[in-house]
Amino acid sequence: MLTITQIQQILEKENLLREFITPTRWTLTAPFDKDFKKISYDSREVDADTLFFCKGNNFQQRFLEQALAEGLTCYIAEQPYEVPAELAIIVTDIRKALAVLSMAFYDYPQEKLKLIGITGTKGKTTVAYFTKQILDITTNKKTALLSTLNTTLDGVTFFKSKLTTPESLDLYRMMAEAVANGMTHLVMEVSSQAYKVARVYGLTFDVGIFLNISPDHIGPIEHPTFEDYFYCKRQLVANSRQVILQHEIDHFDLLNELAEKQTIPVITYGNAPADYQVKPLEHPLAFALSSTKDRFNLNGDYEILLAGDFNKENAAAALIASALVGADQAAGRQGLAKALVPGRMNLLLKPNGAHIYVDYAHNYLSMRSLLAFAKEQHPDGELLVITGSTGNKAESRREGLGQAIGEYADVAVLTSDDPNFEDPKKIAAEIQQGIQNDHVRVLFEVDRKKAVKDAIHQAGPKDAIILAGKGTDKYMTVNGEDLPYEGDYQLAETFIKD
Repeated sequence: MLTITQIQQILEKENLLREFITPTRWTLTAPFDKDFKKISYDSREVDADTLFFCKGNNFQQRFLEQALAEGLTCYIAEQPYEVPAELAIIVTDIRKALAVLSMAFYDYPQEKLKLIGITGTKGKTTVAYFTKQILDITTNKKTALLSTLNTTLDGVTFFKSKLTTPESLDLYRMMAEAVANGMTHLVMEVSSQAYKVARVYGLTFDVGIFLNISPDHIGPIEHPTFEDYFYCKRQLVANSRQVILQHEIDHFDLLNELAEKQTIPVITYGNAPADYQVKPLEHPLAFALSSTKDRFNLNGDYEILLAGDFNKENAAAALIASALVGADQAAGRQGLAKALVPGRMNLLLKPNGAHIYVDYAHNYLSMRSLLAFAKEQHPDGELLVITGSTGNKAESRREGLGQAIGEYADVAVLTSDDPNFEDPKKIAAEIQQGIQNDHVRVLFEVDRKKAVKDAIHQAGPKDAIILAGKGTDKYMTVNGEDLPYEGDYQLAETFIKD
């Protein structure tokens, strides 16, 4: 519950309050007090006891009028509207106001959880799943998860996520539900948009992990420039009590300087001279972690179930983060040995020996890492990649996908991947423009299922097939509608048996 007096105090503390407006006057102090038992930004979910937030680029006055017709009396917005409301609370930034008032309404649930936030252009979901699996052993499954793929608020029951990082009101409602469910830890991915639109404004993480940075999500809908994208990404460093950085990433010095400037401790991992060094072992899924200052007793050998040296580094980040919030080496070793991530380097074998890798790779960095690994593992066979790119978003990814394909693949089958309102052939043509290698054979097949089936049936013993982008997704977005789709992994399983 929130009162108008509490709202005034919170908004004034954050320098967000402009004024209160009633039908008869404007004032800088609350003209009366009232209890709000609900908060909402959905005009369809309001009543007389609701504080309604007028937010969003597409907000229209008719939404507020609809809410008032349902009994609403008070609203909060960046501008007053000519409507018959008892009170309008006018603020300088509605998204920031939504964040700070939501955390107060739900009684600051973040203070009752150990929070691990993870950002980076790639690898966030893998690290999140690794970390949860380790902490599940430590906490007896009292670890909540908010990831791009799935969310769990009770540690065991998962549902599909709508956003990588939920809107602030939903985020604190979920946190409060996790606390009510007895959760003690929360692992969450933190997107650049979460900082761009203030979803995590005012939130401090116990541990912040910064994995890597490369151009992505750049376009008219998301970030106008790489600088804007990187600025939003690095806010996680500034808003964490402890930071973990990959030592070799681009712009490491700037990130380290940002942490030092705010006296935030940093732990690094990667190659020497990182605090924790990650060394691949002879077994393709094994690695060693070593440090001369091993204050968490993590030195030793580990095994994971996901292919690729980059996943060994992701595992190292998860080990360090988990140790910072209470896990020991035994939990780390046991958790990593059983952690699987849907659509992340999942490997299937055709009876003749051909390898089929299923992965969500969708940009230059992730596609390049995936193809480089497959090329290294299969030097004598043909490397075929099946991919597309989502429509009506992140158009800058397409050229990068083509660039990665040109660097490593022998054959590219360009197909549909949630084309939405765009023509899949147009998207494919933009990917093909980035393939600067005449030796790559490029094909187009709009039917993704047929593309997967044909590739698997034709694959020889030494060949590798990369199914990139869809993973285990059970839908294909076309013209604004989510149509049923079996998922790349399920299709591969079926066609291998055939």
